[in-house]
Amino acid sequence: MNTILIVDDDICIRELVSTVLQNEGFITFEASNGRDALRKMTDASPDLCVIDLMMPGMDGFDLCRKLRQYYEDIPILMLTALDDISHKSKGYELGTDDYLTKPFKSAELVMRIKALLRRYKISYPETLHIGRLAIDHSSHTIFVDGERTDDIAPKEYEVLYKLACSQGKIVSRNEFIKDIWGYDFEGNERTLDVHINRLRERYPTGQCGFKITAIRGIGYRLETTI
Repeated sequence: MNTILIVDDDICIRELVSTVLQNEGFITFEASNGRDALRKMTDASPDLCVIDLMMPGMDGFDLCRKLRQYYEDIPILMLTALDDISHKSKGYELGTDDYLTKPFKSAELVMRIKALLRRYKISYPETLHIGRLAIDHSSHTIFVDGERTDDIAPKEYEVLYKLACSQGKIVSRNEFIKDIWGYDFEGNERTLDVHINRLRERYPTGQCGFKITAIRGIGYRLETTI
């Protein structure tokens, strides 16, 4: 899976971009400013950086300059609220690969990131593997040992895919509700638990090579066992 570093001083933008990209199968790291981003470059080893232009201290231009000094071959997508040709021209001169103007559509963000990865010949996964399962997100199809399964309900698929994108990490109940059912969800709060239990019945731990663990009071985590 490809790793994306998201740099923005606005936590809402960081969380939005992170959620959109995680839902597409990417691993994300976040930084609140340019200096924080440079510190995280070594640990994250990202395949691409999404950088806000207007940040206090080290802005997007300065960060881009630093990244090109030490990481010549990393794709950079700049986010900006300023649709000004002079700013874009300066960014391209410093090494930015593409611009996206705020507010932006999630689908366009994903398309531009995938295009940059292709341009740099960095592959990105359409299929996730967990245990004996392969999840083909392009067709929303699940395979067990290469055999296609057709009986999973849409919401069960979305819950499993979200867990698979974050395997090894805790996904909070709020994240599930926000990303799968939406902020205006008015159903029973146990709906998520029902879907988790159905997934556990469908893919038993001892048979499918992964387990879904409840983290009391927080959410769930998927871990592979083979």
